[in-house]
Amino acid sequence: MRVYADNAATTYMSDAAKAKLIECLDNYNGNPNSLHSDGQRTQEVLDEARQTVADCINAAKANEIYFTSGGSEADNQALISAARGLAPKGKKHLITTNIEHHAILHTMAKLEKEGFEVTYLAPEANGIVDVKKVEDAIREDTALVSIMFANNEMGAIQPIAEIGALCKSKGVLFHTDAVQAAAHLPIDVQAMNIDMLSMSGHKFHGPKGIGVLYARNGIRLINVIEGGAQERGKRAGTVNVPAIASMAVALKEGCDNMEENMKKVSALRDRLIEGLKDIPYSQLNGDPVKRLPGNVNYSFEGVEGESLLLHLDMYGIECSSGSACTSESLDPSHVLTGMGVPVEAAHGSLRFSLDTDNTEEEVDYIIEKVHSVVERYRKMSPYWEDLESGKREHCISK
Repeated sequence: MRVYADNAATTYMSDAAKAKLIECLDNYNGNPNSLHSDGQRTQEVLDEARQTVADCINAAKANEIYFTSGGSEADNQALISAARGLAPKGKKHLITTNIEHHAILHTMAKLEKEGFEVTYLAPEANGIVDVKKVEDAIREDTALVSIMFANNEMGAIQPIAEIGALCKSKGVLFHTDAVQAAAHLPIDVQAMNIDMLSMSGHKFHGPKGIGVLYARNGIRLINVIEGGAQERGKRAGTVNVPAIASMAVALKEGCDNMEENMKKVSALRDRLIEGLKDIPYSQLNGDPVKRLPGNVNYSFEGVEGESLLLHLDMYGIECSSGSACTSESLDPSHVLTGMGVPVEAAHGSLRFSLDTDNTEEEVDYIIEKVHSVVERYRKMSPYWEDLESGKREHCISK
């Protein structure tokens, strides 16, 4: 049996998204910046896609939607625009968390080298950031708060509406990386007081290499790519209309079926959690309730996550030992250690990310194989032998 349980890394394109991509490649090949008929027909497709994306997140106007190469570019442009744009007003303080995607963390580090000060907030043990900590961190010179909508590794959903309301009351810009949330959780940028938001098409059954930056009207974006005047002069490069239209279709499909999808996938998630919890010295990472519908992140003490991952792959189970963007690193997950998970437990973590294509039979198969693989590797592990003999102390309760 082959079980794909790595949807947080990337999803397969939906049939509707693929059909739209092919339709555009066949019929709308013109450059939307061209004045001839072919270009203008393509421009109409682009305008329709922009409106569709705006409607899915309840943006006030379609011109608040900017198309990028993906979530990382959108994150970079949002942070750089807020920081450099408000620096002349003396606002050189930024707030984020220590469990963000590296697209945020590395951009923050870059801005620190430019003289900005960054406050990194740690979440509570359940992976959720305390709004009071955000409030206490805001200063007179704070330009931006950037906190992800839902974590890509352990799935915790952040109190975005509360943070948005707080930032609005303090006159501070609020950005959220919604790459994992878009089309999977309800998003209303107006009701949630979100000033900027990032998305990536391949996380919700659209194509790779295309994303979105929502920026509320009135926010001055600073270019990170120079060249032409595309995207109203804020993102140079010939517009990839087939990918954009395909992404818009995938986003709308996910939003239109969100309630049904959330119910199905959450049930599969809970079934998997229930089936793994009787493995001794293991723990679920992230809040058990306020988490992404398909996310299950488990730590198994005494074994290495990479070993488990490779052995499960031999059984046809495809999952991950953390973020796909850091999969080649041997360091423990910065997300798990950032929320207080011991290094030894973080090393033994696996992330399963389920979607609507998964079945109860597949979940039961995962449960069966994880039980047997964990048991097998523990029997082979000198570290586990030390734990069982009392030479070392367990860091996860039985």
